Amino acid sequence: MGDDVLTPMMRQYTESKARHPDAILLFRMGDFYEMFFDDAKKAARLLDIALTSRDKEKSVPMCGFPHHAASGYISKLLAAGERVAVCDQMEDPRKAKGIVKREVTRVLTPGLTDEPGSMRSDENHFLAAIAPTTKQIGLAIFDLSTGILMVTAVNDPNLAYQELVRINPKEILVPDGMNSDHPLSNLIKDQFYLHEIEDGITDSQACSNVIKDQYGVQSLDGFGLSETVLIVAVGSILNYVKQSRSETPAHIQEPRVYHLGNFMTLDQSAIKNLEIFRNLKDGTVSGSLIELIDKTRTPMGARLLKQWVSYPLMDVAEIRRRGEAVEAMLNSGISRAEIRDVLAKISDIERIAGKISLRNALPRDLVQLRLSIERIPHLLQLLADIDSEMCAEIAGMDDLSYVALAIAAVLVDNPPPGMKEGGIIKPGYNIELDELRDVKLHGKEWIAGIEERERRTTGIQNLKVGYNKVFGYYIEITRSHLHKAPIDYVRKQTLVNAERYITEELKDYEFKVLNAQDRILQIENEIFELLRTKLIEVIPRIQQTASAIAILDVLSSFAETAAKNGYVRPDVNTFDEIHIQEGRHPVVETFNTLESYVPNDIKLNRSSDQILVITGPNMAGKSTYMRQVALIVIMAQMGSFVSASKAVIGIVDRIFTRIGAADYLAFGQSTFMVEMNETAEILHNSTEKSLVLLDEVGRGTSTFDGLSIAWAVTEYLHDKIDGTPRTMFATHYHELTDISLIKERVKNYTIAVREWKDKIIFLRKIIPGGANRSYGIQVAKLAGIPEAVISRAKQILENLEKEEIDPKGRPKLSKSRGEKKAGSRNALQIDLFGRIGDDLFKELSDFDIDNSTPVEALKKIEEWRKKYC
Repeated sequence: MGDDVLTPMMRQYTESKARHPDAILLFRMGDFYEMFFDDAKKAARLLDIALTSRDKEKSVPMCGFPHHAASGYISKLLAAGERVAVCDQMEDPRKAKGIVKREVTRVLTPGLTDEPGSMRSDENHFLAAIAPTTKQIGLAIFDLSTGILMVTAVNDPNLAYQELVRINPKEILVPDGMNSDHPLSNLIKDQFYLHEIEDGITDSQACSNVIKDQYGVQSLDGFGLSETVLIVAVGSILNYVKQSRSETPAHIQEPRVYHLGNFMTLDQSAIKNLEIFRNLKDGTVSGSLIELIDKTRTPMGARLLKQWVSYPLMDVAEIRRRGEAVEAMLNSGISRAEIRDVLAKISDIERIAGKISLRNALPRDLVQLRLSIERIPHLLQLLADIDSEMCAEIAGMDDLSYVALAIAAVLVDNPPPGMKEGGIIKPGYNIELDELRDVKLHGKEWIAGIEERERRTTGIQNLKVGYNKVFGYYIEITRSHLHKAPIDYVRKQTLVNAERYITEELKDYEFKVLNAQDRILQIENEIFELLRTKLIEVIPRIQQTASAIAILDVLSSFAETAAKNGYVRPDVNTFDEIHIQEGRHPVVETFNTLESYVPNDIKLNRSSDQILVITGPNMAGKSTYMRQVALIVIMAQMGSFVSASKAVIGIVDRIFTRIGAADYLAFGQSTFMVEMNETAEILHNSTEKSLVLLDEVGRGTSTFDGLSIAWAVTEYLHDKIDGTPRTMFATHYHELTDISLIKERVKNYTIAVREWKDKIIFLRKIIPGGANRSYGIQVAKLAGIPEAVISRAKQILENLEKEEIDPKGRPKLSKSRGEKKAGSRNALQIDLFGRIGDDLFKELSDFDIDNSTPVEALKKIEEWRKKYC
């Protein structure tokens, strides 16, 4: 549609849309946000709202929703992967001359949003930016709601990919035209929401300038941004934010450089297979590690806990500092309980600070901030009784009392949910506001007072004060008393029997009354905006206090979990031994089952017990045993207590898990290919500090191929030149236990079982030695396989175990029940489960060769040939 046929308002719309072609434009019209043309068609489908037409003659598709409900609708659009540009009215329509001025005030994207409905309170909402080169990859992550900004440099594309999986960003910024041949591009293109950004945003000089402008510095050395990829990654984030908002938010924290080498690597496979954040059954949080240990009482604490779980430490000193604090809180008893009660009453002050900076904090947000701050002194008093270095550091937090006082002086204790209702400013704070409220509240009394006073002054007893919409307030005097009208009365209207007058006092009051509500809202908005602007100046202090409270919350959560489940403090060190006594799977032990959980020990090191080959039947607990060791290591290195009676943990740099099987057919990968890819990753990248969990490697191919691969993999890990990792290998290949005869650091363990009346009882106890049976048929029976199948399977197994062959050298299993000997109509039917081989063997054994003639021997052979062939 050409501009010549567009109305001025629609021309304004198309101009704004042209500046944001890749976003759905929300165009504010009065109390609604409207969408037009293709945006309307798309939004109507995604939001399930009616699609109408603004002008039936021109057929302009349109749809919309009330502005007060915008948050929910915007969240739905973002969840669908759409970008949203919000075009607001920049002036009061009642006062505008001509068309109302409108501007795009913010652009919201899946990764860059401040809409509450788009974010979970218990996890960060990250936007990521990558700055790829052939040698290095810069990776920055940013949370608009909290202001967190972190950056790292990675040399390996696979590690960069695993880091992105761990972060789980809602959107990734990639350079425009990023080379599709770049290894990282191929890894992320199908798994994340990607947004290409133009060259101006990623230009290294532009990135350097925007960082300096944001923080008011002349050099980036103080931030540790020593490499170009770091500068470009951080600058890309800041440029993108600046481009998307009307102003750069003040709450963006200084960029923090972190190094992957300071944390244990948990890749996608480990996070999934160990069920750290989601269970394998249905993908929910139920039965996950995070569900078990999350006893946090604040949203800030819940978010920090997930960071600590995702990033177990490698620094032994810091791990011990956390452990010391947890132990002190565990022993504090009553103080810990009181601390947790106080924490439960503290709101999400970290995100409230973000709202203040983004200028969308409402009065209720600030009151919640004030109430939370007012509880900090009690928290500090309770911390004084807990003796630990970390708790002492937390106790040094800014109590922000001046912030609480500033808010308390301005806002009422229970403000309305929005600003339009008014009534948010305390009485006595502003004289004009109090007068206007008084006028609005006591208008009738004032009018009655004026009327009574004028009657006394003029002596006109029937004088009255009235109001109509045409003339406003007036004084009416009947004709018989007109001669008594004071000289300052100004005649306004003549009636048949009376005259109506106005006075300067009456007109002033009329102006106050008629404009009181608008003026009240204007004054309240001005006062509130001034308060919000003042609070922006102390946002860094609020963020520091929020961080301290979050750390306290996580430490108290660890202590609470330890107290509830009987955990112990692990001894984490730089040696290579993992020695756990009476270890339990922290999640499985909490399940309400008919059998009690059986704890088990483990000893792993690189000198004598490097590889544990674990055999035993299905369902006996091999995988659970391995997973519990991994989870105990993770918990120990994040600073938590662990589910054991004693635990010595030599630092682990990465946990590898080759567990489970899945086809990735969409990517052309079978189950076995996936298994081999994961195994190759382990063989190439494990180090002497790694912990490797292998479950049934080789099962995706033939038995001999699989056993050969499993054997070779075990040997390789045992003899690995660049570092022999501590390894647990669960397998059904019993033959693999023989490798301990030739490799001295391989030890065999099995899950103890007991047989009783053709049934098996799982004892769940790990004991030295190897299993000589898999008990697969018994497990199949427990699973409900039909008895006929179970019976036949037993017969087949018995034949296979005896290695029976038919007279032609074929396994008896290969002959069908009805197969006859070739060339014989009435040939003896070979019974698959018969004992012909046994009979022949018996007759051979009984035949007296020493006392038989050659002729007798030949006759006997002929007899056997006829009988058995």
